[in-house]
Amino acid sequence: MDKKKTPLGQVLIVLHQEASTPGRLGRLLEAQGYELDVRRPRFGDVLPKSLDGHAGVIVFGGPMSANDEDEWLCREMDWLKVPLREDKPFLGICLGAQMLARHLGHRVYPHPEGKVEVGYYPIRPTEHGHGLCPCPFPEKVYQWHREGFDLPKGATLLAAGHDFEAQAFRYGSCAYGFQFHPEVTYAMMCKWTVQGAERTILPNAHPRHRHLEGWFLHDGAVARWSDAFLKAWLAGRPAANLA
Repeated sequence: MDKKKTPLGQVLIVLHQEASTPGRLGRLLEAQGYELDVRRPRFGDVLPKSLDGHAGVIVFGGPMSANDEDEWLCREMDWLKVPLREDKPFLGICLGAQMLARHLGHRVYPHPEGKVEVGYYPIRPTEHGHGLCPCPFPEKVYQWHREGFDLPKGATLLAAGHDFEAQAFRYGSCAYGFQFHPEVTYAMMCKWTVQGAERTILPNAHPRHRHLEGWFLHDGAVARWSDAFLKAWLAGRPAANLA
C-alpha cells in the first residue's frame, strides 16, 4: 500500500465570490503536494495575522474594483502588509495585483479611451520575466479586466502589454502581481463568457467564440509555464534569478 504523501505545507487562497475556485493553480498546487487554505474575506472569513503556518498566499480576482470603498476590501488591502512584512511568497492575480499596486501607493485606473482586455491578448515578457523559471513566459494570455495599474516604484517589470503596460511585476524578493489569469480552465472560461457576456461587447473586448478558440491555441503554453512558475515561486528561486 502506498504511503500517504506528506503535504509540503498550506497555501492561503483568497477568493472574492461565493462560487469562485482557484482553478488550475489550485489543482497544480495540490498535485505538487500543498494543501489549500481557502478563505473569502468578503463573506466574513478572517485572514491570518501571520503567515508562519503558510508556504505562500495567492489573492485572486473578482468583479469589484480595487478603488471600491467597501470595508472588507479596504481591510483586505491593508492586510497585504502581512506577506510583504514577512517576505512570504505572494501572488496577486488581476484584482489581487491591482490591490497590491494600490497598497504600494500607486493608482488603479481605466484605460483613457475606455478600452478593456477581455479575451486573449499578446504581452511582451522582459528578460526578467523569462528568467522566472525554466519554462518560457507565455506571450499570449487570458485577460478579464477593465482597469490597469501603474508599475509600483521599485518593482521589476516582468511583462508589458499594449493598452495596459504593467502586465506582470515583482516587488521585493517574492511578491508578484499578474494582470492576466493563468488560473482559468476551459470550464471557467465557458462560465465567465456566459455569466459575464456583457463584458465581451465592451470596447476592445473579444467575442465569446474567440475566447474558446484561443484556449485551444494558447492554453498549453500557459499551463506548462504556470506549473513551472509555482514550483520556483514557492521554492524561492524566482527572486534569485531576478537579482
